[in-house]
Amino acid sequence: MVQETKPTSGSSPKVFTMLENNPDVMNDLAQRLGLSPDVSFYDVYSLDDPDLLATIPRPVYALLAIIPLTEAWKREREAEKEHTERYDGAGPDEAVVWFRQTIIHGCGLIGFLHCVYNGAPAETVVPGSTLAQFRDEAIPLHREDRASLLSGSEAIYEASQASSLMGDTAPPSVDEMERIDNHFVAFVKARDGNLWELEGARNGPIRRGPLAEDEDALSERALRLGIKRLMDLQRADSAEGGDLRFSCIALAPRSI
Repeated sequence: MVQETKPTSGSSPKVFTMLENNPDVMNDLAQRLGLSPDVSFYDVYSLDDPDLLATIPRPVYALLAIIPLTEAWKREREAEKEHTERYDGAGPDEAVVWFRQTIIHGCGLIGFLHCVYNGAPAETVVPGSTLAQFRDEAIPLHREDRASLLSGSEAIYEASQASSLMGDTAPPSVDEMERIDNHFVAFVKARDGNLWELEGARNGPIRRGPLAEDEDALSERALRLGIKRLMDLQRADSAEGGDLRFSCIALAPRSI
């Protein structure tokens, strides 16, 4: 499943090929950019079935989901925007590393970065790699300069374009892209112990609540605070033909 969302104002003219929310795609991108092979993305086939959940190594550091923008979710997003200030954090003391989306069709790439730059995976970035060098440049920058840095990175653009070829389906046509209204959302357990919801099209990162030391991004509490909350919003629209489809992958230790 692929995702497209309209870029915000001041967007880059560079157009990315959309990435599938697919472990093969994201693992390929991870290796190209310099994430340790000790971590890996996995399909999440169910949020409730214990047998299917048991196939995913733990702890799960992050979930990356594609979720249709239903009317109920749109109302929640608008209400949250009215009550939150525009985030402009920078520097090594940030609770999370967040990127504003300005690149066209770059939502999957930004979701990937939100997963690998936050929490435990950030410690597995290979020193001297593209990921490491880009992070060092991005961390001191505020939202606009950080977004410009990402849109201008040829190394990341080329890696993303190459990894997009690993997908199972062809990218949608221009007409199809106009009709797609899905969003990549990352749910990460950050270094402060909280579950954060990260999406480049929002005002900034959203802290959803604390997790216990033994709770990961796939724990029941994290699911309730994060992706299951959005599933409930989709169900609220079901009487109006709401779309309950979603795609989800998890970032976790590589299985032996």
